Amino acid sequence: MPKLPDVSALDLAALLCSKVCHDLISPAGAIANGLELLDEDPDEETAKVAMDLIRASSGNATGKLQFARIAFGAAGSAAAEIDTGDAEAVARGYFANEKKAKLEWQGERMLLPKNQVKLLLNLLLVAHAAIPRGGAIRAEIGKSGNSLAATVTASGNAARVPPTFLDFLSGTFKGMVDAHVVQLLYTLKLAEAAGIKISATAQGDSVIFKAG
Repeated sequence: MPKLPDVSALDLAALLCSKVCHDLISPAGAIANGLELLDEDPDEETAKVAMDLIRASSGNATGKLQFARIAFGAAGSAAAEIDTGDAEAVARGYFANEKKAKLEWQGERMLLPKNQVKLLLNLLLVAHAAIPRGGAIRAEIGKSGNSLAATVTASGNAARVPPTFLDFLSGTFKGMVDAHVVQLLYTLKLAEAAGIKISATAQGDSVIFKAG
């Protein structure tokens, strides 16, 4: 693993909080818009549109929060293990609201150290960033000894490894770590903490990420 940029614990926490807030602004704003429509004493058709918007947006916000709770949160003690079935559930909830990306999850249910499960969920977000025009993400989950062994394949038009992720992997990143790139860095810091090697390879219209 190349040397990753040094970011203080306080700065890392602040940047991750900024990312979570950014992810929630859109569904929260849509809920507010739906409530405004209801406040205007709308007709029956407009009220239905407003309630549909509120339901969809609240589901979106809930899915993102449940995902973030495991992907970025403490998730128990330092030695805690997480059931990959729980990780699958929050991942499916997250991607159920991502209209441009479909998730396929393969693998037996197992208990893994929490940082390894957090790594897996964060790798799904990196894969999502690899298909900016949409597509499909396939996660194949397994173990090598007592450690995570996973392959995450992102397929879609114009698929590419996020350039900043490549810079982090190669140790050539020279920019400023901000809320736009912190999740990419956090993914590799999780891998570093777990002693897991990460690779990213572009093959045609797919990008293959391997952890293990």
